[in-house]
Amino acid sequence: QVQLVESGGGLVRPGGSLRLSCVASGRTITVHAMGWFRQAPGKEREFVAAINWSGGSTYYADSAKGRFAIFRDNAKNSVYLQMNSLKSEDTAIYYCASGYGETYYPGALDYGMDSWGKGTLVTVSS
Repeated sequence: QVQLVESGGGLVRPGGSLRLSCVASGRTITVHAMGWFRQAPGKEREFVAAINWSGGSTYYADSAKGRFAIFRDNAKNSVYLQMNSLKSEDTAIYYCASGYGETYYPGALDYGMDSWGKGTLVTVSS
């Protein structure tokens, strides 16, 4: 069983940047896809970004394309989400997720993710 702990959330002004981090323990994530999801107040959880085991393939929600970047450091058992040009609608709890396979599956439930962190809150406000 993998444990995922997110950090890096906080309050940022519109147009600002944040980098979220996720550290895994209990199981190596080096052969697993990883992802980020978010849940805004009153809304369902939605997909943000995913990355395959090697970092060689990434996938983004339309809302994240061009502004967010997912990357990983397998030596540190970690995955990151760099968020730039933040908007008020990016306000949400952001969750790190680990997949059951080496890659992500856009057509599958939760893109093939089966383990979740507890989340970190990102608030974009002036």
